[in-house]
Amino acid sequence: MFDEEIPAVGKLDPGLLDALRRAAKDAKADGVGLRVNSGWRSPEYQQRLWQDAVVRYGSQEEAARWVATPERSAHVKGEAVDIGPPKAAAWLSEHGAAYGLCQIYGNEPWHYELRPNAVEDGCPPMYADPTEDPRMQP
Repeated sequence: MFDEEIPAVGKLDPGLLDALRRAAKDAKADGVGLRVNSGWRSPEYQQRLWQDAVVRYGSQEEAARWVATPERSAHVKGEAVDIGPPKAAAWLSEHGAAYGLCQIYGNEPWHYELRPNAVEDGCPPMYADPTEDPRMQP
């Protein structure tokens, strides 16, 4: 599953970590290994990801579709994880609401955040990409 001694997981929001533990246990029972590819990120690392994305995509506007600035990133706050492999992300897409784990962006099938109300109400509608998320606005 995942190693809680790694800061990327150990520094996650406790509710998110608990939901991930429960989901990973049930996914394993279904024969699916759930792996956290990226969890908590330092502001410095997130800044490097942002700068690389600006270069890769050619503008800040296009980069913002894929990477948040350190000031806005849910990863820096310990409130987001990127899940792999694709089979695990697909399992979580189907079953995640039962744990409060929701895919937030349509263009990022690996990115999940905790939405406790999803257990009762289902996951909220996804944003097409982070540029539609009010939390990402300056």
